[in-house]
Amino acid sequence: MALAMIAGMVLLGPLWKTAGAPLGLSGALGRADVAALVMATNMTVGMTVWMRYRAHHWRGVVEMAAAMYVPFLLLLVPFWAGVLDGDALMLGGHLLMVPAMVLVAVRHRHERAAVIRRSPAVVALARHWPSALALLMTVDMWVDPGVLSPWTMLVLPGGYLVIGMARRTLGGRGVLATQLAGLAVWVALTLVAVTVGGRTADWLVAFGWLAHAGWDLAHHRNRLVVPRGYAEFCVVLDVALAGTMILAILTTDA
Repeated sequence: MALAMIAGMVLLGPLWKTAGAPLGLSGALGRADVAALVMATNMTVGMTVWMRYRAHHWRGVVEMAAAMYVPFLLLLVPFWAGVLDGDALMLGGHLLMVPAMVLVAVRHRHERAAVIRRSPAVVALARHWPSALALLMTVDMWVDPGVLSPWTMLVLPGGYLVIGMARRTLGGRGVLATQLAGLAVWVALTLVAVTVGGRTADWLVAFGWLAHAGWDLAHHRNRLVVPRGYAEFCVVLDVALAGTMILAILTTDA
């Protein structure tokens, strides 16, 4: 449920900004009280989708939504009175939200699942949730495309080594050597991009992320080193980020 709430914020947050600018609402959305209610709305949407998919009854969904709104609504009074500042409003709302959600969860812990008919599209989306999560994480990049720092490419092979050591899956024949070779390639690409700079570096970074999607796909097929869900997530994330970087390069002056 926490991941669903985060997904709601990641997906809907940029949409508020995009829609608010032409409507002249950017100033209002920047206010702490409005931002708190917008955040509660984004989290509630994500939570509602997940709870209904998990066959929770609407009464539980409504109570859980109240657990996210009520803490902020209660703190709005001292905020408007000048007792709390914007940071305290946000922090206090989130801190009060946690026990409120726990109380709702405990109250409905023995509730039977609701009868819900899921469409094949919804079932397929749930089965490939790593891909959906990766797409959600890149929404902001599509709204405001940019090129990542060359140093971010070190995360690509580094993640596999860390996970492989944690899962103890680097001991197979040639597995560790392959991972170290991949690390050497992306380190070299990173150093070249840092050295040359400018538009050439931008293309190298975009290419580095796109090329790593092939690395992810190979690991997804052979099921080595990392879980398949992680490899699937990385394939989609790498392609999406590479796409936004290429878009940024093509739409900005050299």
